[in-house]
Amino acid sequence: MSSYSKSVASIFLMMLFFAFCQADWLSSQKGEIKGRPKIDCGIKCQERCTLSSRPHLCKRACGTCCVRCHCVPPGTSGNYEKCPCYYNMTTHGGKRKCP
Repeated sequence: MSSYSKSVASIFLMMLFFAFCQADWLSSQKGEIKGRPKIDCGIKCQERCTLSSRPHLCKRACGTCCVRCHCVPPGTSGNYEKCPCYYNMTTHGGKRKCP
């Protein structure tokens, strides 16, 4: 094997090693975003949707928003300032997505 082939092979192995390290680091960060701990979206959305006239629809929309934003505003309505990501998420039609 020539020295050029060895160099190419070692560079490839180093890149592969760094890709695996980065993937491992990203998977370990999945539960936390900007210092926020992972929350139980099921429980939070159950609380959020207790007074909804359409609880199943509310829980489904809330669950989607919670997974993306890693937060749910406290209470059964309002309090959006506690979770701006949740408030700012919209549907394709431009309506607010999160209950």
